Amino acid sequence: MNEAEAIEIVQHAVWTIFAACGPAVGAAMAVGILIALFQALTQIQEVTLTFVPKILAIFFVIALTASFTGAQVFAFTQESYSRIETGFDR
Repeated sequence: MNEAEAIEIVQHAVWTIFAACGPAVGAAMAVGILIALFQALTQIQEVTLTFVPKILAIFFVIALTASFTGAQVFAFTQESYSRIETGFDR
């Protein structure tokens, strides 16, 4: 394995992480902004108010995107294993 192949693997790993975590992080950010806006408008400064809606939104998004996330991780794993198999043949 040369330097270019190693960089390609790392880039693919980073994009796989973004694809797997992106929907949940995006949902948490959106709900967090909505709750912060609600707290600013109503002057309610309860710290625990942010946790339950964020957790529910994250679980809901994970449930919706689980098959997509699993497919992305599976494709990366298959590609990584195929590189290992071909690497020992040389």
